[in-house]
Amino acid sequence: LIKKISKIQEPVCMVLLQVFKTSVKQLTVRTLFKKIWGGQHTKKQTGCTAEESNLSIWSSSDAEMDDGGAMEVVALGRPFSLGMLYDCRRDLLIPGLTLWDRDDLMEHLRERPQNSNDFEIVASESIEGKSSALNVEASLKASFLSGLVQVDGSAKYLNDSKTFRNQARVTLKYKATTKFEELSMNHLGRGNMKHQYVFEKGLATHVVTAILYGAQAFFVFDREVSNEENHRDIEGNLKAMIKKIPQLAIDGEGTLKLENKDRNNVEKFSCRFYGDFSLKKTPTSFQEAVEVYQSLPKLLGPNGENTVPVKVWLFPLNNLDSSAAKLVRQISVRLVQEAQRILEDFSELEMRCNDALRKTTAQQFPQIGKKLKDFKEMCSGIKLEFQQILAKKLPSIRGGGEEEAVLAEILKKRHSSAFNGNNLNKWMDCKEKEICILKTFINIMKNAKVVPSENGLNEEILSAENAVCFTFTSLGSDEPFLSALSDYLKGTPESDDPQDPAAADIEKQQWCASKEVADDMRKKAKLFNDFAEANKENKNVVFLTVGLTNETQKDVLSLSLRMSFILHPFRSGSTLVHRQVLVFEPPHFYRFSLSDPLTCSVTCFLFKTWETPKYSGCSESVGPWAGLSR
Repeated sequence: LIKKISKIQEPVCMVLLQVFKTSVKQLTVRTLFKKIWGGQHTKKQTGCTAEESNLSIWSSSDAEMDDGGAMEVVALGRPFSLGMLYDCRRDLLIPGLTLWDRDDLMEHLRERPQNSNDFEIVASESIEGKSSALNVEASLKASFLSGLVQVDGSAKYLNDSKTFRNQARVTLKYKATTKFEELSMNHLGRGNMKHQYVFEKGLATHVVTAILYGAQAFFVFDREVSNEENHRDIEGNLKAMIKKIPQLAIDGEGTLKLENKDRNNVEKFSCRFYGDFSLKKTPTSFQEAVEVYQSLPKLLGPNGENTVPVKVWLFPLNNLDSSAAKLVRQISVRLVQEAQRILEDFSELEMRCNDALRKTTAQQFPQIGKKLKDFKEMCSGIKLEFQQILAKKLPSIRGGGEEEAVLAEILKKRHSSAFNGNNLNKWMDCKEKEICILKTFINIMKNAKVVPSENGLNEEILSAENAVCFTFTSLGSDEPFLSALSDYLKGTPESDDPQDPAAADIEKQQWCASKEVADDMRKKAKLFNDFAEANKENKNVVFLTVGLTNETQKDVLSLSLRMSFILHPFRSGSTLVHRQVLVFEPPHFYRFSLSDPLTCSVTCFLFKTWETPKYSGCSESVGPWAGLSR
């Protein structure tokens, strides 16, 4: 009758008949049919092996809840063993508690070989791409993203991410399987479980009924791309070389057999290894990676004794005893993907911060570097807070304590926050623009030395007879957005108001947002460079550029944004240092030489206004400016 209705093959029919003879009454005929047909469908669509499809009675292809069906999950380096209890609400192994004594558990185990070797190229570096490479389904991915699941071995590849955006990256994946082990009805049949009290504890929802053993390895190859190179071309070349690894040969001297062009190319590759293998040395170069890759099959052991669980099948305890805890619902794929996008935004921001911090301009002006570091740290704080909320809510939703709508509301609140991904990226856009503008000014003032700190400036001034300095006075000024972000992390009331004005006009808070200011500063930078060019043969004068914050003198700050010239004359042996704000007037003047700055011979067209400094115990006429009319 079964063959007529379903037109299934004889081996599958025999599985049905065998199960019908058991006393596991919770396994309904409808569930069995869905499991078997689901397994057949999975085999056709994904190309899984016959051994795996025969296990479909214990598994669900997508790990979604379906009439109390079993689940198939990847191990991710976790120490699974047959008969171990597992809590799917928290994706947590429960060691120590078991339904059987060890001797009873080891009897009647069924084992069969399942040998396979495979490799593939992974080009995607997104969370989705890495999860797919490890066959991580949506619910388990949610637990990983929230920090509920700690991975090990080859699964540490999930934690790997690019540090900088100018990295070309391609990953080589190696996977091998050796054997399959499963419990039998002698374990799962009614009355065969010795420690029935375990059901009542409510600590676990599932029991491990089958394990596929093997090992995986990921070789992550990176190549830094310069500004003159095409990222896509470099990545394509990297991918082409990685594909050759299984066929590459090593000569008797331990050298790779490569053409000179390829050899020069691979020398620029770096490698990181994530695997389930015990290596004497972790590969860091292309050649070392080839050597390790070719040794992997031997490292499994003659009988596969060095393998680890790569995939496990979990059977619901509730199907064995109705008093056991159960998994009420899984997290929907849509919400998992939304949480994933939020976390990927934070990863992208971290890369952008790292890129900006590596810029020479950010190192020349520490005020910018400090803001970037603070911003990066605060973004990490928001990310961690979001993960902690997920880690708290996921088990409650899965166990039926809360509805899935709670998670949807959390995601909605993150998007409506004043510090959502959109606003955080806007601030980062402004910093990248500021760095770009400053770099332009520095390139214009090629005759001036950039001094990174006030201490460095003092050292330069004391080392020179006279110094002229172009000063950026607003780089370290407080920014309302960063202040509001800091208050938000401290939990200040109303600090996450979506209408917060600090988050409304992020771009307007930046000095570089004004085209007029930037254009005017560019003109003054050219004038300053002309001044330095005219005096470059004068060894008594140095021209400097520095970023100094001046919050107390708002007028000076305003003037500095527009013309930003400060003169520091210093006479050897004197303790008097004079600081004057210089203005070029008129703006279209001829080049001039500051042959004797202490005499101020260029006052007539160099100064617009200035003040004579006063010194303790000295009259106003003392100093190199004495006798000059105002």
